[in-house]
Amino acid sequence: MQNWALSRRQKALQQRARLVQAIRKFFIDQGYLEVETPYRIPTPAPESHIDAVPSSQWFLHTSPELCMKRMLAAGYQKIFQICRCWREGERGSQHVPEFTLLEWYQSGCDYRGLMEECEALIQALAKTLRQEQKIFFRGHEIDLTAPWERISVKEAFLYYSKISVAEALERNLFDEIMIEGIESRLGVKKPTFIYDYPVERAALARLKQEDQTIAERFELYIGGLEIANAFSELIDPEEQRKRFELENSIRLSLGKPTYLIPEKFLAEMDDMTPSAGIALGVDRLAMIFLDAKTIDEVVAFSPEEL
Repeated sequence: MQNWALSRRQKALQQRARLVQAIRKFFIDQGYLEVETPYRIPTPAPESHIDAVPSSQWFLHTSPELCMKRMLAAGYQKIFQICRCWREGERGSQHVPEFTLLEWYQSGCDYRGLMEECEALIQALAKTLRQEQKIFFRGHEIDLTAPWERISVKEAFLYYSKISVAEALERNLFDEIMIEGIESRLGVKKPTFIYDYPVERAALARLKQEDQTIAERFELYIGGLEIANAFSELIDPEEQRKRFELENSIRLSLGKPTYLIPEKFLAEMDDMTPSAGIALGVDRLAMIFLDAKTIDEVVAFSPEEL
């Protein structure tokens, strides 16, 4: 019997393949080195809201971040990777527990430089796939021409929330307000960078020199859908250790297992120069370019079909 659900996705998967090929071409043309790092690692970076999938005594990586940063510390200047990642318990119309991530890092760059590179990447993809600088997603016509919208987290809460960032954090409502009140308003006419997150929501990001309560982190939204998370890299191993320990304490308070501190990563952080990195969801980017309602439409197999 023919698998009709899989057959119906053939056109979408052809377009997805073109998207991935165009991503790879963009980075090669920009002088990036494509790298491959292990999928299975001894411990993930401790983060309170991300749960890793166990693999024997190790874990399937939730992102290639730790290994790629170790490559930066070893002297690699511009690297990218398109790889499979796993996160426990993530399933919904926009989530699958096994997904494809594009991650890239550049030495001598900060999060604002990555904003410009995001613009250039997605504009190049639109030119390849659509031959125009506009896309249609969730009933919206979205203009990709520069400059894109930039809004700070503080401004977003001022415009779209009844309480401030500080109060939201104190009442443990930050994530709820972001999801229910802010995200759907971002990237509707133009892609939107929401930036300068409170330090409590940026475990691996560098703090702003002029305001130590704010981290140099941004997320990119298109049509209300988050597709990328980026930051200027924290390169202080002692501060990073404190952040990891804090994230583990939060995990413990939530009844989650804690993770070992990635000691080899911390031991090499002193060799990292100022740099920036970003993770972009390839499945979600395919959703946007194909105007798909769910992530199931742009992957070959959903978990339930296996």
